[in-house]
Amino acid sequence: MIPAMGIDRVIRNGTVVTARDSRKADLAIADGKIAAIGDGLTGAHEVDATGLYVLPGGIDPHCHIEQKSGMGQWNADSFETATRSAAMGGTTTVISFAAQHEGQRLSEVVAGYAARAERGASVDLAFHIIVSDTSVAHFEADLASLIAAGHRSLKIFTTYNIRLDDADILRVMTLARQAGALVCVHAENDALIQHAKSALLADGRTGPEHHAASHPRAAEIEAVGRLCRFAEYLDQPVMLFHISTAEAAETIRAARRNGAPVWAETCPHYLLMTEDVLRRNGLDGAKWMCSPPQRTEADQAALWQALQDGTLDLISSDHAPYRFDHTGKLAAGPDARFDQIANGLPGLETRLPLIFDTMVTQGRGTLQEFVRLTATAPARIYGLPGKGDLVPGMDADITLWDPVHKHIYGTNDLHDNVGYNPWAGHGVTGWPVQTYLRGTLVADRGTFLGAPGAGRWIDRSQSGEPA
Repeated sequence: MIPAMGIDRVIRNGTVVTARDSRKADLAIADGKIAAIGDGLTGAHEVDATGLYVLPGGIDPHCHIEQKSGMGQWNADSFETATRSAAMGGTTTVISFAAQHEGQRLSEVVAGYAARAERGASVDLAFHIIVSDTSVAHFEADLASLIAAGHRSLKIFTTYNIRLDDADILRVMTLARQAGALVCVHAENDALIQHAKSALLADGRTGPEHHAASHPRAAEIEAVGRLCRFAEYLDQPVMLFHISTAEAAETIRAARRNGAPVWAETCPHYLLMTEDVLRRNGLDGAKWMCSPPQRTEADQAALWQALQDGTLDLISSDHAPYRFDHTGKLAAGPDARFDQIANGLPGLETRLPLIFDTMVTQGRGTLQEFVRLTATAPARIYGLPGKGDLVPGMDADITLWDPVHKHIYGTNDLHDNVGYNPWAGHGVTGWPVQTYLRGTLVADRGTFLGAPGAGRWIDRSQSGEPA
């Protein structure tokens, strides 16, 4: 037996899994870090992980938390409720948004979000800075200063009332290149969306079931292609968010073959849902409205292939929570048109179990690929030091998975503040039974043990560019 020597905790007899390999081993934790991985380790406290997988804590790099939308609505989750939900689903790090609106200085925006996160977050976090108004005072100086201070990723939109035109997109991408930041993009063509929406409304097709048609696949295809060309022209890394169509995936594949510095993600609702989920009685389909919308089974197959061949780099949740009441989805009333309904659905707590079940239990991938897509790749691409891997010296962010535990989601069984579960009735096999944040147990078999404010902001000022 190897002596404790200051070891706080040892997770014994589990199968330690990384993006590279897996092996039976013990894992020792000291001062919030992984101290050793090997055989016969002992410590002050020991956890028997026989029959369990020992995985890096999940990293969800696309979450809307305590954020005001372009429509002026605050989403349902505070940092306290969202990060509680994250921990219960096996996620130990989130990247959410500091969203600029018209007239706001970037420095003030980030300070406000940072203060709210410091009070409420129970897992570690970073921010993407949403840039929507480049005309404000001190814009370039603020942007450069924030990137230098560790906020190494931005987000821009090509649609909605917070969109940037092409000239501003190129300006922001140029500034990001100079400062060493990644630019993330919601890529849909606004003119195509407006044209489709106007035609639908004029024809009296106003229900949630028409939302998918209001975001034609051509809108994503065109904007993704445009941003790939911008990235190649400027040699500026771009992350394309929530890819939903086969054609967009193929566009990204071709751009990467040409050397364009492009990364891309997708989400569980594009991999496992189709637009049929919007077809419900009355406005009930609004619970599943998101943008881009869910597509077809053929698109699902293409997205899975793109994950397998490396065209798509990771799976995020795009957690965008709105309650199904007057505070959220039904803010415009019980007869709201689809264009008046907030877009988004909760996903922080369900992302990992859904993908584990599909990839590992059902055989669409390996354990190593699951870890890569949900933890290791996000840490690498977004420059999160100490995260996403299980090696000595890294943060002891760990999730213990029971590969045979079965769970069927209920109508309102999540730990967020949304009030419904879009996966109600869906069964999964494989479950996160314990979650550790920097060596501290924060979720244990259905009980949340974390503390609001215990999460730390992750300084990415020393991280390199995506590789």
